[in-house]
Amino acid sequence: MSSESPVIIDRHPLGTEGDAVAAILRLNRPEELNPIDADTLAALDGLLDEIEADDAVRAVLVTGRGRGFSAGGDLKKYQELQRDAVAFPRFIQDLHRVFGRLRGGPVPAIALVNGVTAAGGLELLLNCDFALAARSARIGDGHLNFGQMGGGGVLTLLPRAVGRARAAELIYTGRFLDADEAASWGLVNRVVDDDRLEAEGCALAEGMATKSRLALANAKYVLHSVWADNASVEGGLRLERERDAYYCLTSEDAPEGLRAFADKRTPHFRGR
Repeated sequence: MSSESPVIIDRHPLGTEGDAVAAILRLNRPEELNPIDADTLAALDGLLDEIEADDAVRAVLVTGRGRGFSAGGDLKKYQELQRDAVAFPRFIQDLHRVFGRLRGGPVPAIALVNGVTAAGGLELLLNCDFALAARSARIGDGHLNFGQMGGGGVLTLLPRAVGRARAAELIYTGRFLDADEAASWGLVNRVVDDDRLEAEGCALAEGMATKSRLALANAKYVLHSVWADNASVEGGLRLERERDAYYCLTSEDAPEGLRAFADKRTPHFRGR
């Protein structure tokens, strides 16, 4: 895609055998703190099509250019969009679907939170598997600060990530967490120096690239399904048992891993 696209992609080679890469998705309107609008969603949707069709991609890293991850929706455009009873609900529906592709996709999605993160930016973070934050990151909801309310997932996903009481505090007050507080809440996994953010994300992706892509995709499916559905222990264990049996009985990677263990060698996974 051209450099003028609201989302651009880089492919970072991973230090593993073969052609494994991490796909780095960069929100690309830094002067506006990378707003989430229809153009952004369309660009992200198309790039996710490319990623899902490319077996070389072993992880997706999501970040923003400039001093912001994303400050959320384009409030100037909302003045017109929120008066349109057809277009506005459709936009929110598209946001749920496109962001949800990160949560439901076959490879890990890691948010690299590089600065201001609010509203739709927080919702983007919450749809990733987990996040690393630069020390400069400031993370909050902020919808209520401008007479808005969350609609892109924050009211559902944030309580699951940090608990109901902390989610309520963040949403109702509109305050922002610094990176260390976000880590203490479990909203991000850890904090790194700003100039190390992308390198640390790629290092995590390299570790994931040594795993069976198929086994990882199945593990992610069960993990997110049980979490998203708030499944009972019994229901979760049933899904885990069924998925595990199917993978182990039908894949090539499961027996290859066992053979490699017995032979004391590195496994050669084929993702099938």
